[in-house]
Amino acid sequence: MKRLVSIVLTLALAAGLFTACGGNSGSGGQPGGNEPAPTAQPTPEPTPEPYEANVLTGYEKNLDYPEGQRITAVMVNNLTTCRPQRGLSAAQMLFEIKVEGGITRFMALFNDYNEIPTIGPVRSARDQFFRLVLPWQPLYVHIGQSVVQKQYIENYDYDEWNLEGNFDSKLYFRDKNRRNWAGNTVATEHTAYTSGELIADYISRKEVDDRRSYNSTFFNFVDYRDPAYIPTGEHLKDGADPIAERVTIRHSQSYRTRFDYDPTLGQYKMAQYYSSAGNYRDTVDENNDQQLTFDNLIVLFTDIHVYPGHEAKDLQEAIYEWGGVGYYCYGGKIELIRWQKGTDLEALRLVTFDTEEPFYINCGKSYVTVVDQDELGNFKWEPLATAQETQEAPTSETFQESDD
Repeated sequence: MKRLVSIVLTLALAAGLFTACGGNSGSGGQPGGNEPAPTAQPTPEPTPEPYEANVLTGYEKNLDYPEGQRITAVMVNNLTTCRPQRGLSAAQMLFEIKVEGGITRFMALFNDYNEIPTIGPVRSARDQFFRLVLPWQPLYVHIGQSVVQKQYIENYDYDEWNLEGNFDSKLYFRDKNRRNWAGNTVATEHTAYTSGELIADYISRKEVDDRRSYNSTFFNFVDYRDPAYIPTGEHLKDGADPIAERVTIRHSQSYRTRFDYDPTLGQYKMAQYYSSAGNYRDTVDENNDQQLTFDNLIVLFTDIHVYPGHEAKDLQEAIYEWGGVGYYCYGGKIELIRWQKGTDLEALRLVTFDTEEPFYINCGKSYVTVVDQDELGNFKWEPLATAQETQEAPTSETFQESDD
């Protein structure tokens, strides 16, 4: 009897083990046959982040980006005797173009007027700058303007965004005690400064519409998620060396701008010619004593000549509708390109030299200059190892700035 009970218990235990090990592993633990293991599902590809680039630099917009705000342009003096300027190191983009008498002037561009530090000396507007930014409808800050620029403001009904200091003295202040690089005082007309605080106050008082949405960037930028583009020098004349560690731009006999590439920074350091001293001096920001540096150099050539009927003031006209050739410098290398503009309301475009497809520049701060094509032969780039300091006899400017 005991043996029979033992056999029954053994069979019962074996049946229990079979049910536990050989049953269906599906939900509910119901018994079933030997089914294949489920197929592993592929991991879904992550949805790429949308391309949201800073209008002036091409970098990804950060949390502080002033979405929906107009860019701001400020006209800044560049008379040799009035250097150093203030506030230029804070600009996201800086333009330099020749005006009367061979002198040049700056136009500094900012994403957010609230972030503009003390900047100046603020000077008068010129149409060769205004026409380059007109398609972007910026707040345009200046004190005084040429007769041609005044006509452009009227033609395009631009009074609301034309922040003219001569019509509102609260837009700027004067630093009558300022001294230049040589320690000398300067004339009163070269002592005017503005700031983000003063511009914001003007906008509030005048109820200026500072809102504008941009659906593209100022230039075509390399996607900030992609590697930087290194210029190849493919189209340089006679297979010229594309090494551009020192770039020298001559705007006129007395006004020249030079850049030296610093590989530790990955940027170009800016210097300007001082005819009274016969050499170059670093271009520094008086606010912080820092030398101006740029990731991109964009040098565009076109015909620049005196406006007919304005010979007495030597008022300069830059021809934009035909486009022209240019150069792009980045990372100590240079590339030959073309540029296009068309009508005043068409944006400035950079294109490839051969196929005229859109040319993409790298993200970063850009120096942009428009130069008289007569100076094309004086444009120079070279390795720093072979570069030599330019020493020339002092010269004097024929003209001074004019607000006429």
